[in-house]
Amino acid sequence: MRTCVVGAGAIGSLYAAHLARVGESLVLTRRPDHAAALNAEGLQVSGRHEFVARVTAAADAAALPEPELVIVATKTTGLEDAAAAIEGQWPAAMVMTVQNGLGAEDVVRRHGGWQLVSGVTFMSGTKHSDTHVEYILDTPTWLGPWDSTPPAEVEKIASVLVQSGLKAEALPDLRPAQWSKLIFNATVNAVAALTGLPHDWHFAAEDGRSELGHLVHDLVDEGKRVAAAAGVALHDDPWEMNVLATKRGSAHYPSMLEDVEARRATEIDLITGALVREAERHGVAAPLHTAMYRLVKAKEASYT
Repeated sequence: MRTCVVGAGAIGSLYAAHLARVGESLVLTRRPDHAAALNAEGLQVSGRHEFVARVTAAADAAALPEPELVIVATKTTGLEDAAAAIEGQWPAAMVMTVQNGLGAEDVVRRHGGWQLVSGVTFMSGTKHSDTHVEYILDTPTWLGPWDSTPPAEVEKIASVLVQSGLKAEALPDLRPAQWSKLIFNATVNAVAALTGLPHDWHFAAEDGRSELGHLVHDLVDEGKRVAAAAGVALHDDPWEMNVLATKRGSAHYPSMLEDVEARRATEIDLITGALVREAERHGVAAPLHTAMYRLVKAKEASYT
């Protein structure tokens, strides 16, 4: 399978490098110098896996051959530009989204009529340079069909990801998994962005009255009520996901914490913002998530 990853950040680089081990791997970057470096040096993976992959990169979609699968791996803040970059290209390709939150498929659909696959991933990495990514969390990518995409195509993509050395699971309906991660992310990312704490033991501590785990637990429970109102039976319990993640041994830096420390725009609108909009749509009170959403937006305003 010839694949193209749009966006060569940490997650995109992990997909592109691993897929190069089972087929032709293309990368669409924003910067021509980034593409030139990838073509010259390849893509090094360290950490969980150790190898160097050869990829073909370009900053213009028209310069790449047509792939069978396109993985749009940008953050939600770069999704509109990424979808616009492939507009009018590769009409027969399958396009897969792996953004946090809700609504990525609708953004991509505005730019083309491709068959779409919805994805969420918990794997994580650290990008050390344009050509080197460290593989940190080797957790799975969950995939599901969107709109009229045949489930068999989703299973094929999941199989290719597994063959490449990544973890993946095809689901008949992604919404339960998508909502589990939505509630987890809306809680953990917003709390980390506002407290400056990485995702560590504080997020699960509930022994004392002042412990942060109480707020985290309340935010998760509020998110569960929104999911129930939306008719979604969660794939995994977000509170249990949170507790398990705090026991991994090393604290993880959520992307929203990295964004505020770098004084960048965050993904709050498609994560916590999406949860708040769903609460309003279904008539469910979500005062805690609404407060977190407004506070993170105010945090952004303080430096933008």
